[in-house]
Amino acid sequence: MDWLDFYHGYVMVIIQILAGFFFFTKCLQVEVKIFSVKYLAICLSVAVLGMAAVLSVPNGMCDSVVYVLLLVAAGILLFRADGVTAALYAIVTVEILQLCFGTTNAILSILYVELLSSNLQMLFLSTFALSAAAILMSVFCYWLVFQYFVSQGKENRSYSLMLLLPMLLLFLVEDYINVFVYGNVADTGSAGDLERAGNVRLLVIQLLGIGSLFCVLFAYKKLTENFHLEVEFSLLKQEEHLLRQYVDEAKLRYESTKSFRHDIKNHMTVVRELLQEQKLQEAQRYLDDLQYLAEDMSFPCNTNNPTVDILLQNKLGIARNHGIDVSCFLQLPHPCSITDMDFCIILSNALDNAIWACRKAKADTERYLRVGGSVQGDFILLQVENSCNSGSFFNPGTGFANMKSVVDKYHGTLEVEREGAVFRLNALLIIG
Repeated sequence: MDWLDFYHGYVMVIIQILAGFFFFTKCLQVEVKIFSVKYLAICLSVAVLGMAAVLSVPNGMCDSVVYVLLLVAAGILLFRADGVTAALYAIVTVEILQLCFGTTNAILSILYVELLSSNLQMLFLSTFALSAAAILMSVFCYWLVFQYFVSQGKENRSYSLMLLLPMLLLFLVEDYINVFVYGNVADTGSAGDLERAGNVRLLVIQLLGIGSLFCVLFAYKKLTENFHLEVEFSLLKQEEHLLRQYVDEAKLRYESTKSFRHDIKNHMTVVRELLQEQKLQEAQRYLDDLQYLAEDMSFPCNTNNPTVDILLQNKLGIARNHGIDVSCFLQLPHPCSITDMDFCIILSNALDNAIWACRKAKADTERYLRVGGSVQGDFILLQVENSCNSGSFFNPGTGFANMKSVVDKYHGTLEVEREGAVFRLNALLIIG
């Protein structure tokens, strides 16, 4: 039966390794060309290393663990994946292979005595058919996992860590069955001496394992959906707050404008009388006072977007009241595919954080806040720079998550930079 051992020990192991590696790269959202020289070289290297690992492990013990470690190393070193994410998808990849081949192993173990008593050709055909069925079942499970659980959106790292624990438990239980019952996930012949009733129980366990895997993934999907709903709800609450703020600001501006328009005739009369009486210095001082009054009613900067102008007037006015030096060099296209509310969510959270950092800065630190931005082609760059305490820790909270959600909506990037006592937030958005 050397040919059967070769088939199980080499051919099927390589097929499993390559199928699992392809699914693993898809889960990591790696943009690769399947038939490119680079990807084929990586696949060949993984296959060789995987085979070497399987052959180096005595009697196939813990070869699944070695394969998981190999996938994790490839995810981190080759594809720059997060460690938790790489470990999670590596375990899911190998676990699906274990469960699918464990199911066919149980079926073959039930039929082993009858097949062995007939002829070796029938045993080989049955083994080949069940192995092919295990591969097809694995591919189908991979497709389900990728279609309904991986490609739905970006994962939340904290929830990924929660999912890792039950997946690790299922993986270890299945690995225990493969090692101490079958001896090797690819070696089905060694399980032929098991009693039929025990094999039926093992078959049920394997099927329940597949069901448990998808139940855990379904619960994980619901958790991530709830997380995104919480973020959306937070954004809606912030939008409501901004709308109320705009209404209050508009009312105050209306009252100020109404009062100024009512008094302008009186102001002009006073200036005229001062000039007629040749009191030029008094007239000059009075005009200066009127200029300050007009400046108080004007926006601190003109971004070409009235809604953003109102927001900046409110936020920069608060900063000035706290003794923070402010400046604004921001020009926005108007109208624009990016909604006014999304602009305001980014800027309001960034300015709130900047004002807070400036207020917490040491007394000898220059307190300043700069708002800038530019438009280049189909890209808009929003930049908020402020002073802060050197070495202070940046703790991204709900406001940062709201900004990140808006930036992701427009397929952009959100970055923070620290240079000594300078903190800078950059938001790049795509217009088209």
